[in-house]
Amino acid sequence: MYVTGFILILIFLLIFVAVKSVKDDWKRGILENFPPGPAPLPLIGNLHLLNFKRPQKTYAELSRKYGSVFSVQLGMKKTVVLSGYETVRDALVTHANEFGERGTIPIFEDINKGFGITFSHGEQWRVMRRFTLSTLRDFGMGKRTIEDKIIEETENLIKHFHSLEGKPSDITRIMNAAVANLIISIVLGNRFDYDHPTLLTLSQLVTENIRLIGTPMVKLYNLFPALGFLPGNHKTVMKNVNEIHSFLRKTFLESRKDLNSDNKRNFIDAFLVKEQEEKTNPKSYFHDLNLVSVVTSLLTAGTDTTSSTLRWGLLLMLKYPQIQRKVQEEIDRVVGSKHLSIGHRKLMPYTDAVIHEVQRFGNIFPLDFPRETTVDINFKGYFLPKGTCIIPLLESVLYDKSQFEKPEEFNPEHFLDSKGNFLKKDALMNFGAGRRICIGENLAKMELFIFFTSLMQKFNFCPPPGVTHIDLTPAVGFTSPPSPYEICALPRE
Repeated sequence: MYVTGFILILIFLLIFVAVKSVKDDWKRGILENFPPGPAPLPLIGNLHLLNFKRPQKTYAELSRKYGSVFSVQLGMKKTVVLSGYETVRDALVTHANEFGERGTIPIFEDINKGFGITFSHGEQWRVMRRFTLSTLRDFGMGKRTIEDKIIEETENLIKHFHSLEGKPSDITRIMNAAVANLIISIVLGNRFDYDHPTLLTLSQLVTENIRLIGTPMVKLYNLFPALGFLPGNHKTVMKNVNEIHSFLRKTFLESRKDLNSDNKRNFIDAFLVKEQEEKTNPKSYFHDLNLVSVVTSLLTAGTDTTSSTLRWGLLLMLKYPQIQRKVQEEIDRVVGSKHLSIGHRKLMPYTDAVIHEVQRFGNIFPLDFPRETTVDINFKGYFLPKGTCIIPLLESVLYDKSQFEKPEEFNPEHFLDSKGNFLKKDALMNFGAGRRICIGENLAKMELFIFFTSLMQKFNFCPPPGVTHIDLTPAVGFTSPPSPYEICALPRE
């Protein structure tokens, strides 16, 4: 009886404090010229307005009402959303330093513990990012050596497509495996056959986590981490992460056995050599916790986004066979039956435009990772205090009517001038922008061009017999891959 009464009083006090905090925060925002937004409710803020599966749709609606800079209250956290090309570019590029800190997401804090690159901060972020970029270049990123690896992997992928004999197939697993093999070859120094248990397990764990992190249950956990003791997808995510980390730690142990500073075989070797060099430095950032986090991020980012973009590309070729034919005509004219290389890209403006339009229309990252302001700043007429959480609405940039004539349509003309030459668009921010731009951008662009054009060179892609409707609804997840589909790959004569 007494225990029940105490619990009720405690709940009442918590609600009272929460309501007062929300009201005070909202009033303070108005007094300090904080960006406008819908009035929050106690405890939940504006969550009752949010489309949990596709929050970008809610933000787009609010932007039409409140403008390109507006605020929402997500649970107890006041957040500012930036919408449209001009506003997002002004923040992330023109004011890169002021908007250069990474926002906090509990599930990623659980995964990375503040280590690595994507969700680290300060000097640790700078050191890890600088080392990773430099080492990836050493192992061929942006050079002929990595191009050779991509071409080799493409040949293996083409063999697999031939083995399907034109039968309807879901290509998700094989595309994930092919793309994963490239980053694995850099990180571990070798590739795997597509049916190798290690490759299958790593690909499956990464893909599942990307999907689970985007589920409403994990999003709720991110807003109310105190509820983490409850069962839910956040626990499955951590179980998968622990399995990945366990595999990596075993790999580190094996690498240490025959480590040679004069013959660094892969990214892990390079990191371990640096760790040895700094072992007497108590403030060194080169330790296994950072190594595990960096490699996990590379495997995740290096698999999901490129694979999903390629699958969007093939799906759109099913939807628009006339565009597929124009791509193949250009390939036949420029390359013929020869091996494709990255050097062909400048000679193939239409194909290049199609690939860029796939990236825009596919919209893999509707929302950029959250940022935080590093200082107090007056931005677009509003006051944003230091530490304000910022969400750049990338979908609003990729679909901005001031930048793309028909943003709701798949239209390669968006990236072609009146003479048919390729037209670069700064509004294609699918890799982010500013200080936190994706470090794998150059590698991903090479992969997309060589994989896509090589497949177009060798196969005609069509829907399974009897399929007349091509569904372009994206799947739900942390990223926006296409919904599962089957495809027939018919060898070209």
